[in-house]
Amino acid sequence: MLAVPYSPAMRFIRCLPALLLLLLLPVALAEARWEGSPTLERIAAAGEVRVGLTGDYKPFSWEEPEGHFEGLDVDMAEALAADLDARLVIVRTSWPTLMDDLAAGKFDIAMGGISITEARAAAAFFTDPILADGKAPIARCADKDRFQTLEEIDREGVTVIVNPGGTNEQFARANISRATLALHTNNATIFEEIVEGRADVMMTDAIETRIMAREHPELCAINPDKPFTRAEKAYLLPQDDVFKTRVDDWLGRLEAIGALQQTIRKWTGVRPE
Repeated sequence: MLAVPYSPAMRFIRCLPALLLLLLLPVALAEARWEGSPTLERIAAAGEVRVGLTGDYKPFSWEEPEGHFEGLDVDMAEALAADLDARLVIVRTSWPTLMDDLAAGKFDIAMGGISITEARAAAAFFTDPILADGKAPIARCADKDRFQTLEEIDREGVTVIVNPGGTNEQFARANISRATLALHTNNATIFEEIVEGRADVMMTDAIETRIMAREHPELCAINPDKPFTRAEKAYLLPQDDVFKTRVDDWLGRLEAIGALQQTIRKWTGVRPE
């Protein structure tokens, strides 16, 4: 038998199929990650993930100055984009248009302190919850003893202020019949209405009452540890099972290493349940 010298060139040729497999494996795995998910396929094709935020709800997201977003869910959006190896694009939405904007495909996921409700869950998916909260009052500190219960709030001569389009308005309309209900469309300035005496009380998520009481010394959060209701907050998704699984997996990994809890404490000062 003729012996053929085993040269470096031949060694390379023999290894070529294995090398090609190694080179193609990451591509194949990446494609498999997106398979079956129109949302993930769009993110992969565009190289960007679009996150809907209202920019008016501390501590989750707020816009100040215009075009600059900060908050708990801005940090979370940046972390999600990094995990998806995509560029973050923040899309401004609002509470009245939130569901319509999702249905119109204006963003891939909505964040920013969204409560899970039956109506929303009927038209979209939610991730696993990130925290639980509930509705509580906030009023001028001089009046806090007047508004300890719903019965004390819902009285003639009391003006309850609320931002339209979300669970705050739903809760107020379900529980206020005697007091005057005043709608204020700008959630970023609504608490100044109470400070200035143009409204008496607002019922919103206990987390927000704590934040606003720190920002406005004239205001006091009333019993934020004993809210009137309990609701879970999560991220709003299109009805895409694979995308939901992917985002839930990301949240689970963050929770396992304590990063989710750390981000919540950073912006709220409260340990999540």
